Amino acid sequence: MNTKAIGRRGFLSAAGLGLAAAAASACAPADAGTRRKSRVATYLPSSYGDLYPGIEMFDKVAARRSGGRLAPDLYDSGALLGAEQLLPGLLSGVADVIFQTSSYVSSTYPVLGAMELPFITEDYGKLRRAIEPGRAQHELINKNLAPKGVRILGGMPTTFEYLWTVDRPIRRPEDVRGLRLRVAGEIEGETVKALGGAPVTMGSAEVYQALERNTIDGLVSYIGTVVSRDLQKIVKYGTAGHFGAYTVDAYCRSDWYEQQHPSVRRALDEAGRTLYRDGTAHMVKVHTKDYLPKVRAAGVQLIEPGESEMAAFRKAIRPVHAAWRQRLGARTADQAVESIRKA
Repeated sequence: MNTKAIGRRGFLSAAGLGLAAAAASACAPADAGTRRKSRVATYLPSSYGDLYPGIEMFDKVAARRSGGRLAPDLYDSGALLGAEQLLPGLLSGVADVIFQTSSYVSSTYPVLGAMELPFITEDYGKLRRAIEPGRAQHELINKNLAPKGVRILGGMPTTFEYLWTVDRPIRRPEDVRGLRLRVAGEIEGETVKALGGAPVTMGSAEVYQALERNTIDGLVSYIGTVVSRDLQKIVKYGTAGHFGAYTVDAYCRSDWYEQQHPSVRRALDEAGRTLYRDGTAHMVKVHTKDYLPKVRAAGVQLIEPGESEMAAFRKAIRPVHAAWRQRLGARTADQAVESIRKA
């Protein structure tokens, strides 16, 4: 596995090669004995010590279980495809596998939004179990992605997103009014609006400077982004609650997957299970043993609203659930929610 950087000219060349490779692979299935490099892309840098090892685990298992027929070639930090380019790049054949956070693509594929809904469950264990490959939620996602030509192989459900602010703590919904909070996706944005704030969309690499310049007042984020981007040096308050969540998933094109030799498909499936099982376990351990102590040591005050305040938050965000249900369709939405709550 190699981690590479690539410039604009290199990107264009890679894009051309990717399209050519995609066209060629459509003509015939991959030969069982052929060792082929597969371009793997993510916008995440290695500084995400909670998530990045899961990506490495995926690549190692895919290579090993395929008997060397699959040779993942990893381009991280947006070197091949930036956050907004990952899905188009996958569909056009620039990359064979991408690792993407669901918040970037759930507006395109609303079924992914079930895992992002605020207060869908206040038991992280349910959220974690729901997305296990082979369970109802995972199968429902792939059923909905298949007509779009995309397949999810596995993913890591992040711990809950908190509300992080610089100048004032958030203890109740009215405290959000007027605040400019950075969000990474549509559902996060709708949540901020429902609470009376103004959502600001930007990449995580831009957040530190935006906070420093008072362009934004805070953000909706899981703790991994806070520590990986050193935001604990700026934010002063964190309001604990299930204000959102997302998954970091491995995707491939469904036609590319079907063209692979059965041994390669099994390797990809096992890599997806490893990402979910071992990658998630690593992430949770890092959050508990490393990131949370770092945030506290930096002097960030973690606020835990009482039950009456949490009830007010839950009531305020009901329109977010209703809008997502209407967008996806009632039947599929209800199935997705039920699969999480029963997990």
